[in-house]
Amino acid sequence: VVKFRRTGESSRSDEDGISGEHEVQIEGVRTELEPVELGDGAAVPKEFANPTDDTFMVEDAVEAIGFGKFQWKLSVITGLAWANAMEMMILSILAPQLHCEWRLPSWQVALLTSVVFVGMMSSSTLWGNISDQYGRKTGLKISVLWTLYYGILSGFAPIYSWILVLRGLVGFGIGGVPQSVTLYAEFLPMKARAKCILLIEVFWALGTVFEVLLAVVVMPTLGWRWLLILSALPLLLFAGLCFWLPESARYDVLSGNQEKALATLKRIATENGAPMPLGKLVISRQEDRGKMRDLFTPHFRWTTLLLWFIWFSNAFSYYGLVLLTTELFQAGDVCSISSRRQEVQAKCSLTCEYLTEEDYTDLLWTTLSEFPGVLVTLWIIDRIGRKKTMALSFLVFSFCSLLLFLCVGRNVLTVLLFIARAFISGGFQAAYVYTPEVYPTATRALGLGTCSGMARVGALITPFIAQVMLESSVYLTLVVYSGCCLLAALASCFLPIETKGRGLQESSHKEWGQEMVGRGSHSPG
Repeated sequence: VVKFRRTGESSRSDEDGISGEHEVQIEGVRTELEPVELGDGAAVPKEFANPTDDTFMVEDAVEAIGFGKFQWKLSVITGLAWANAMEMMILSILAPQLHCEWRLPSWQVALLTSVVFVGMMSSSTLWGNISDQYGRKTGLKISVLWTLYYGILSGFAPIYSWILVLRGLVGFGIGGVPQSVTLYAEFLPMKARAKCILLIEVFWALGTVFEVLLAVVVMPTLGWRWLLILSALPLLLFAGLCFWLPESARYDVLSGNQEKALATLKRIATENGAPMPLGKLVISRQEDRGKMRDLFTPHFRWTTLLLWFIWFSNAFSYYGLVLLTTELFQAGDVCSISSRRQEVQAKCSLTCEYLTEEDYTDLLWTTLSEFPGVLVTLWIIDRIGRKKTMALSFLVFSFCSLLLFLCVGRNVLTVLLFIARAFISGGFQAAYVYTPEVYPTATRALGLGTCSGMARVGALITPFIAQVMLESSVYLTLVVYSGCCLLAALASCFLPIETKGRGLQESSHKEWGQEMVGRGSHSPG
């Protein structure tokens, strides 16, 4: 006799007018069974989970397990990798110091910055391919350890040529760090995905702030070599904790490692104190992973091309604004730049100025503008969607750029630059949410890697606009940035897929979003 009690949570037929205990007599079954009561939310014991034909996918398991202790740990560890922003922020501190200490001409100082972006641009696609072919954890660990090794080694560079090569190799490693977003996104339930990816972007802003504060303490006493070594601390912490990181269950299923994927999901369920779905884990059709041609199938061709332009525009405008900010602050306003250019005599390229305490303060305030950008994006991205969030960010940046045509005072100029930087950084963060969501597991890392590579192209080009073109026409410079962002806003609107409220696509052989849309809507036949 099997006893069961209605709880009122299940649908009942018209005949079942009463609730309470019911008994079912079953022939040929041993009768020495004891009734077992389960607490609210308790997992079903294995002995009661009878074999059925029910199946579930990784997406179902991630949604069922939900957000918990495991994801909090993952947030901190992937955030440490994302704090490699310190290696980027150090460029604005290292360049003037070496300019003075080694008596470098201006073009060699500029090359020190450019070589990092060249390294990032050349490696982004490669790291994406490695992550799709050999696993997200593998690609991320190698890239972080690479960056850590050459970052520390560059602190011992004896001459300019050595530090140029070593910083280029650091850039090569940084190109793979965005794969932390791919690994992180594949463990997040749908409702928490956008918010959580945006929140680990906070580690980028924290990294830049920490780098400025570290420079204030270290530079006057220990010098730039110790700054380079100590800037690798977050990556060193990541290297010590990365043994805890699991491989993505989505990747394991796609590569045919069903047992490993199931073990990972059970581990997450145990840490979160949540039940696993009953049934059998479905193995996706195995397919080639990390192939460039898959980014240009009919489903994804326009998405890929539009995303490349959006990422290019993001980096082009973001780093351009960083460079423009110094020029505009030195001049006072836009209208003063042309006259200042005529008055200032040509200076020797070896003339140098060390960074002052006021310079560090300005760097700190400029960096802090990224926190409001995170908060605004966090508030709107699940309300209006990913595409509209990116479009709005580009439009606000473009509008603020056009307002700079007016001869505003220092205070208004600061406010406009603050708003523009907050929104363009918010647009960058929205792109980091959208890109891993739109591509299937087989090409997700490669898609993010190629987009990151296009962003570095924009970062390479922008100094020629923000510094070289500015010499001849400040208004033309502002028109270029404003026009580029207007086109990027249009590109965001024309993206064919909105990923808000959708699950991550497992296989490129299915219609987009099939995992979460329409499941269960088919008749039993």
